[in-house]
Amino acid sequence: MKLYTSLGPNPRFVRMFLLEKGVELPQEQVDIIAGQNRLAPFLAINPTGTTPVLILDNGVAISETVAICEYIEEFYPQHALIGSTAEERAATRMLTRRIEHAVVQPMTAGFRAAEGFELFKDRVRCLPKVAEELKLTAAEGLAFTNQQLSDKIFLAGNRLTMADLLLFAFIEFGGLVGQGLDPANTHLVKWRERVASRPSALATA
Repeated sequence: MKLYTSLGPNPRFVRMFLLEKGVELPQEQVDIIAGQNRLAPFLAINPTGTTPVLILDNGVAISETVAICEYIEEFYPQHALIGSTAEERAATRMLTRRIEHAVVQPMTAGFRAAEGFELFKDRVRCLPKVAEELKLTAAEGLAFTNQQLSDKIFLAGNRLTMADLLLFAFIEFGGLVGQGLDPANTHLVKWRERVASRPSALATA
C-alpha cells in the first residue's frame, strides 16, 4: 500500500491514525498549494482532487479520510482506534460523524470563504457572503463538544479513537487560519493538551 499525502488537516489526521496504529506505509507528497492535486495525473487517481489517497496493492484507490481509516483498521485490527466490539465501533462512528458535521465542514467552508478564498476560489465553490456564519457554526460545534468532554478523558471515554484524531487535526488547523480554540472551552483545552503530547501529534506537527 501507498499513501498520497499533503499539507492540511485531513492528511494529518490519517498520518496520526497510522502512527497510533503502528503502521508504516510509503508516502508521496502532493503539492496542493501549487495545485498538483488538480492536474490530470492526480485526478486519474482521485477524480475529486482531494488528499489523502490510499493506493492498495491491487491498484485500487481509496480516498476520504474515514474510509481510509476504516480500511486500515480492518487490515490491521490490533490496537483498535475504531473499536473492538460492535458497540465501540458504533460509538466511534457516531462521534466521528458529529465532529464532521459540527466542526470539520463549517470550519473548512469558513476558511475557504475567507482566509483561503484566493487559493480556493477557482477550485471549489466558496461562500464569502456567509464566511462568518460558517465560522460561528464551527465555534458552536466546538462548544458543544466541550460540554461532552466534561467527564471524559477522550471523546469515547477512556479510549483514544479515530474521532479524537479527526477533531485534533482540525482544532490545530483552525488555530492556523483564524479559528482558534476559545479558552472558555476548558474541557476541550485540557483534552487538546493530552492529545498534543502524544508522539503521533508531535511527529506530524
